[in-house]
Order: sequence, then structure tokens, then C-alpha cells
Amino acid sequence: MTPKDKEPVKRVEKIIKEFDENLNVSLLKTSARTASEAATSLNCDVGAIVKSLLFRTDNKYTLFLVAGDKKASLKKIKKNIKFFDVSMASAEEVKNITGYTIGGVSPVGHIKNIDIYIDKSLERFDFLFAAAGHPNCIFKITFLDLKKITKGVIEDIIE
Repeated sequence: MTPKDKEPVKRVEKIIKEFDENLNVSLLKTSARTASEAATSLNCDVGAIVKSLLFRTDNKYTLFLVAGDKKASLKKIKKNIKFFDVSMASAEEVKNITGYTIGGVSPVGHIKNIDIYIDKSLERFDFLFAAAGHPNCIFKITFLDLKKITKGVIEDIIE
């Protein structure tokens, strides 16, 4: 069994194919667990890697999609989106809310309905690379299509 045969990867693949039949999940020979590892594996700018970060926000969970070369700003999340209580979700919460383990959290295919915000600095790249349910699986997508497929809100959320 390869990583592409695992349920979380198949879940991502089904969603991206329904959105655009030309989108594909790719299996990397090396890990893409971190943005830096993914960029090295793909020979691309680390900023083109989409980090999917789950936060507890007030009384719910929210996913923030951030460029691989940037850091999410709790101050901006609180100020720009008007959340008061913001903290990183635990590994267990990430798995329970998204259905993915850290290092393979995809922007799509979550097992629970969550709001998504997209860092506007991702817009600077022609193509982005996002995790596809496993640390060795990714998919390539444009910024506009990422916004459409996630129904994400564009916001300034980085330091």
C-alpha cells in the first residue's frame, strides 16, 4: 500500500477531481512534512507551499492557509478577523477536526465543517502546493482555484 492508497489522500483526491479533473495528487519521494522539506522536494520557493494551520478561535476551530515562508500572526488574526481567544490546536484536535495528521493537513476534505482564511501573500505565486492528506502527498493549484475550492476568505494574517 502506498500513501496514495490511504483514505485521507483518497478523500483529497476525490474533492480536487470533482472541482477540476486536471488536478492531481502527487506522491513525493521525499517528505513534505514541513514547508521547507516540501519546497526542497518540489524545487520551488518555500513561499509557494501552503501551510494549513488549525487554530481554536473563540468557541470554534478555524483553518488558516499561510505561505510557507511566513508566520501566522495571532495579533492580526485577532485584530483583522475580530477573534478574541486564539490559540493553536493540539495534534489530537487537528486529527479530530480535519481528519488529517499534522504534516499532511490539506486545505480541503475536512471531516468537520470549518471556516477557512487564506493569507493574501499566497497571491504572489502562479502555482501553490498544498498537502493532500499525507506528508508525502501534495497537489498543485492556483491561488484563485484555492480560494474557490476552499471557499476561503482572503485576509492579511501574517507577521
